[in-house]
Amino acid sequence: MTNDKSDNWLEIGKIVAPQGLSGELRVYPVSDFPERFEVPGKRWLLRSGETEPQPIELLTGRYISKKNLYVIKLAGVENCDQADALRGCKLMVPASDRPQLGEDEYHVLDLIGLEVFMQASGELVGTVVDIISAGNDLLEVKLHESFATDKKQKTVLIPFVHAIAPLVDLASGRIEITPPPGLLEINN
Repeated sequence: MTNDKSDNWLEIGKIVAPQGLSGELRVYPVSDFPERFEVPGKRWLLRSGETEPQPIELLTGRYISKKNLYVIKLAGVENCDQADALRGCKLMVPASDRPQLGEDEYHVLDLIGLEVFMQASGELVGTVVDIISAGNDLLEVKLHESFATDKKQKTVLIPFVHAIAPLVDLASGRIEITPPPGLLEINN
C-alpha cells in the first residue's frame, strides 16, 4: 500500500528535519513552484504509514538556496519535539492544484519515464530517470544498453533547453534531442 500515490494527490516536498527550536521544519522540495512553500494557506500532510493526507496550515516559508531546502512553519507545530515528530512526512497538494504552465514548461513528474531519442537518427538514447535542478534543468537519462558504448557509464546528463531538446511529446512519451558533438560522452 505504501506506493499508492493515488492520482488525487501530488507530493510537493518531504520534511527532512526540524529547523531550530521553534517548530520550524526543513523541507526538501520536489516541486518547481516556490509558491507552494512560500505562500501561506492550506497544504496536506501525509504521515508515514497513512494513506490519506491531513489538512494543515502553512504559515510561512523561505528558501535556503545553498541547501536547496525550504524552511517552513506549520500551524500547531510549536517546538522542536513536535517538528521532529513530522520527520519523513510528505507535503501534498491536490492534483487539481497544478499551477498553469507556460508553453515550454513541464511538470517534473511528467518528464520522468519519457524515452529520449536522437532526433536525426531516431536512435533510442535512454529513459529519463530524474530531473536535476541547476541553472538550467538537467535531464538525467539512463542509457539504453544499445547506446551505452562504455558499459561503466549508466546515465548521462542532458541540459533541458530548447536547443538540445527541441521536441517533448508527452502524449507519445518521447523527447527528441539534438546534442552537440561530444555531449553524450561528457560524463566519462
